[in-house]
Amino acid sequence: MSGLGTILTAMVTPFDASGAVDEPAAARLLAHLFATGSDGVVVCGTTGEAATLDDAEHLGFIAFVIEQTRRHHPGKTVVAGVGSNDTRHAVALTAAATELRPDALLSVNPYYNRPSRAGVVAHYREVNAATDLPVMLYNIPQRTGADLPNDLLAELAQFEHVAAVKQANPANLALIDGLELYAGNDENLVDVLALGGAGGVLTLSHIFGAEFRQIADDPARREQVHASLADAYRDMAIAPLAVTNKAALSLLGIDVGGPRLPYVPLDAAERDVIRRLLERHGRLSSTGVPA
Repeated sequence: MSGLGTILTAMVTPFDASGAVDEPAAARLLAHLFATGSDGVVVCGTTGEAATLDDAEHLGFIAFVIEQTRRHHPGKTVVAGVGSNDTRHAVALTAAATELRPDALLSVNPYYNRPSRAGVVAHYREVNAATDLPVMLYNIPQRTGADLPNDLLAELAQFEHVAAVKQANPANLALIDGLELYAGNDENLVDVLALGGAGGVLTLSHIFGAEFRQIADDPARREQVHASLADAYRDMAIAPLAVTNKAALSLLGIDVGGPRLPYVPLDAAERDVIRRLLERHGRLSSTGVPA
C-alpha cells in the first residue's frame, strides 16, 4: 500500500452546467493535481460527492480517471471509493470497481445503520471476498455515526486484502499491525508522518498541493509549513469541503462546476472568505487574478 504515495487528494467530481459529470474538466483537474504535488487521487469519496452519484456515474467516473491517469500521468495512483451502508451494494461496487483495476479501493464502514461490531466484521468479510485489490478502510465517525476503534481495526486487518486505514478520528491515530495509516483530516498529516504513517488522503491539496508536498518531503520545515496553513484549515471548513474546494478552484480559474444538492454553492460572504484566504497565500492577486 505504501506504493500509493504520501499525498493522495480526495478529488472533487466536476459537474457541467447541466449537472452531469464533466470529464474534460476532470482531465484538467487531474493534470493540476499531479503537477502540484499529489502522488495519487481518491475518486468517488466524500469530497467527490459519491453519495449523489448513481452507479453508472460512479463506475464511469472511476473508469475515466483510471484511463486518464494511466495514459497521461504514469506512476500516479488511483484509489476508488466503493463504500455503502448496504453490504450487497458495497460488494457490487467493490466487484465492479475491481474489474476496472485501480490501485486500491476505499471502503467506509456502514453509515446510518450503525451495525454491531459483529455486523461490521461481517460486512468487511464480504467486501474482502469481492476483490483481489488492497482495501483501505475509512473511519469517519462524524459522518457514519459509529467509530472503528483500533482493536476492531486490528481485527479487520486480518482479512487478506484489508491493507490500510484512512483515519479521520484524531483520537485513534496509531500504527496498527497490518495496516498502513493515512490521515483522514488534512491537519493531522504531520501527526501521521511523525508516527511513521504512510501519508494522508487530503482535500486542501486541491489548492495547497505544494505546501503538503513540502510537509511530506522536508521534515525540517514540516511544523513551520503546517502552521502556515492554520487559516486554510479554518477557512476551508466554513462549508462542506467539496463545496469550498470547488469554490476555491473556480476562483483560481479551474472550472469544476458547482455541487449537487443537498450541497449548495457558497453564498457571497462565504466566497469572500475563500477569496481572501487565496489572496493571503498568494494564489490570487488583490484584483482577483490567479497568481
